[in-house]
Amino acid sequence: MGMSYLILAGAIMLFSWLVSSRLKSKFEQYSKLQLQNGMSGAEIAEKMLADNGIRDVRVISTPGQLTDHYNPVDKTVNLSEAVYNQRNAAAAAVAAHECGHAVQHAVGYQWLTMRSKLVPIVSVASTYMQWILLAGILMLRSFPQLLLIGIIIFAATTIFSIVTLPVEYDASNRALAWLENKRMLTQQEQAGAKDALKWAARTYVVAAIGSIATLLYYVSIYMGGRRN
Repeated sequence: MGMSYLILAGAIMLFSWLVSSRLKSKFEQYSKLQLQNGMSGAEIAEKMLADNGIRDVRVISTPGQLTDHYNPVDKTVNLSEAVYNQRNAAAAAVAAHECGHAVQHAVGYQWLTMRSKLVPIVSVASTYMQWILLAGILMLRSFPQLLLIGIIIFAATTIFSIVTLPVEYDASNRALAWLENKRMLTQQEQAGAKDALKWAARTYVVAAIGSIATLLYYVSIYMGGRRN
């Protein structure tokens, strides 16, 4: 099983690298596709929020790259500096996607609510999980319950990864539907935004598959230890 897992882990890492590389190249490509409407990512975000009747969410700029996110606690759409200021198809896609999360929050989208409830659990779990799993493997014969505890904790992070999938896909669908219905982009720009978000979503798919595979690996160790 050890060798099988190493092969599987290697395949997942390779696939993850390929998807990430493809995502990077897509965003570089669509960052060169300037919007004919001349709107920045920040302006796109503010208009999408307004069109959805959301008045209590602020659009702010946050340092760094790939730091774009929606914070349901303080109700802010945080856009990286490039997305906030630039006026291209990639920036429009990301800005609208993050506003898609704000819309989810406003309408009480159940998968987002579930993910939000898992956040504090996953935050605590990620701090101690690896140490518990390592200790559980080392003490498998004398104290197998410790590995079981680690597996349960890891399962929480796996559930989080799985729940994240519908949240991310739905946010992209809301973003693309709004961009199209409001005719914010040209046909070429819309296609670029759709393609960029498609590849962004695939990174979450890879993460979920990797988490499931790792969870099954630890379960197999635990079951093997019990049989011995």
